[in-house]
Parts: sequence; structure tokens; C-alpha cells
Amino acid sequence: MRLGSNFVTAGSPKPIRTHFERQVKRLQEDVLRMGALVESSCWLAHQALLEQDLAAAAQIPLQDKQVDQFYRQIELDCVTLIALQSPVARDLRLISALMQLVRDLERIGDYAQDLGEIAARLLLYPVHPCMPQVKQMSNRCRAMLSASLAALSDLDAESGLQIKVKDDAVDLDYEMLYNLLSRQTNIQGAVEPILLLVLVIRHLERMADHATNIGQRVAYIVTGQRY
Repeated sequence: MRLGSNFVTAGSPKPIRTHFERQVKRLQEDVLRMGALVESSCWLAHQALLEQDLAAAAQIPLQDKQVDQFYRQIELDCVTLIALQSPVARDLRLISALMQLVRDLERIGDYAQDLGEIAARLLLYPVHPCMPQVKQMSNRCRAMLSASLAALSDLDAESGLQIKVKDDAVDLDYEMLYNLLSRQTNIQGAVEPILLLVLVIRHLERMADHATNIGQRVAYIVTGQRY
């Protein structure tokens, strides 16, 4: 994922010179690096679920530790900047929004790890017929996360708000799959894989919600309006 120059310099027409501006730039870059790790974890979870790739599932906890480290450090840096630098207007809006935004990223990373663990348990059972629909839902969620991070990199409010439209499609996927799984009557053998798949689609739906939050936080940074 690229570090967009618009993200780093938006709202600052002159070159970055002050210590405070350098701190904000470093903070922004750390958020994008954290986002790239979360994107990678989501891809690994996708591979674990849809390709039965246990090696991919095993990598997720290692990356999640890095995500958590970024989360703690970024949150601390945000609090420190607000306490010591007393930023005003757009700078304060940016820092406070980033503090909330990294919580969304951290939660997405947690859901990716959960999906990897579920994938390992699903290996014990035959592949369920609904997996193509689950794959489509997973692809939509990953596309939403990618779009939200691109909007963040570019500080593009319009793109950030458009992610909500994509979330509606994921909600429809969830409703369709939930109805399919919960109303299944011809269950042969264990019920566990059905319950695990219900967890899978719930986690994907929540990941999409957090990606939507990121897009809306980007719009807030740019416009100052809550969405």
C-alpha cells in the first residue's frame, strides 16, 4: 500500500518544517503501515478459509502481534501529541480521528485472526456448498478495507463515504447466508460446521462495518462533519 503524499501534507500548504509536523507525519505513516499489516492478515484469513491453507492461518497471529504493537504505540503517540502540543482545528481533528481509526483497524485484525482459527476447525469437515457465497462476501470485505485505506492515504472524503454503499452489499450477503445456514434442515452429521460458518459471516460483516467506519472518519478529517 502506498503512502499517499496528499495524506501526509493535506491541510499544510508549506513544506513540513516544525517538530510537531514531523511527529504528525510519522504518526500518519505508522497508521498506514498498520493498515497494510491488517490488509495482509485479511488476505491470509481469506486463503485459510477458501483455500484451506493452514500455513496462511498460522501466520496471522504473528502479524496480529505487530498490529497490536502499532495500535498501542499509535494511541500513545496521539495522546502525547494532544497533551503536549495542544493542536488546534484540523490538526486536532486529524489526531483524534486517527486515534479512533486505529481501533477499527485493530478490531479488523482480531477478526482476521478469529477467521484463521475457524478455518483450521473447518478442515475437519467437508466443504460446505455455501463457500462460493462466503468467498464473494470475503472479497467484498477485503475490497472495502483496501478502499478505506486508499481514502485515508489520499484524504479523499468522497471515496471514504462511498464505502458505505459497498457495506450495503455485504449486509445483503450476510442476510442471505444467515438465512441459508439457519434454515438448513437436511443436516447430516455434526452441527459444528454450520455454527462455525455463522461465525465466519458474522465476523466478515463486522469487518465491513469497521472498514465503513474508517471511510467515515476520513471524511470527518477532511470536512469536520460527523457521518
